[in-house]
Amino acid sequence: MHDASSLTYGSYLCIPQLLELQQPRSRHPGTGVPEHDETLFIIIHQVYELWFKQQLHEGDYLARALEEGDAVQAAATLKRMLTILKTMVQQIDVLETMTPVSFLSFRSFLANSSGFQSAQFREFEFLLGNKNPRVLAHNPEGSPERKAIEARWTRPTLFDAFVRFLAHRGHAVPDALLSRDVTAAPAESPELQETLLSIYRGHPTERQVCELLVDLDEGVQEWRYRHVKMVERTIGFKQGTGGSPGAAYLRATLFQPLFPDLWAIRTRL
Repeated sequence: MHDASSLTYGSYLCIPQLLELQQPRSRHPGTGVPEHDETLFIIIHQVYELWFKQQLHEGDYLARALEEGDAVQAAATLKRMLTILKTMVQQIDVLETMTPVSFLSFRSFLANSSGFQSAQFREFEFLLGNKNPRVLAHNPEGSPERKAIEARWTRPTLFDAFVRFLAHRGHAVPDALLSRDVTAAPAESPELQETLLSIYRGHPTERQVCELLVDLDEGVQEWRYRHVKMVERTIGFKQGTGGSPGAAYLRATLFQPLFPDLWAIRTRL
């Protein structure tokens, strides 16, 4: 057992170990010391991984709350995820203080590593409903990262949890949506849209959850947009590190709604 009296801020948060995790690979040709901006690059991306971990933690909690019809807990969790998303977007402002020249000073030292290999980001995408089997190839078969992504492949998405939420609250939901292929992207459903129109006009509790899901959808799209513009600003349309397609792929992910029916009903309200 650990002695609680010896617990300190540093030991509780493992600060010494945390501060050892930034290991720049670059060496300035003149001085032999790491390029100045590589430390910022490492810290920003390590912090992103921590936020991905928290978003997965909250997203799974949100899914359970939705499936149980718990509107209060679902709304509270969505508000937290939205606040985290704002922080994730703001981090891009910090990253953009790094000029293209300073990034190029250490880019070659990244070798085959690429953000496309972020297993947690892929898990987050799968949870949100953007499931692309081709991304599995970015991590070796049998690796812990690949197994984690594969596990998300067959699990219901937040869209699936949302339709179960509506059903649990007594609203009409097509049976086809409750038993749909969870690996497929959500498609518009005229029947579900009729239910949503009824909810928006007469069920304020469920409507609040719907609007928070739209906020989440919009927030993810904003983060994607800022991300792609940051990449374009830094490397233009060059191939990404590790041979990834870079900005070209990121552009293709823009404006793909997570909850298409919640957007479709706007013109009829």
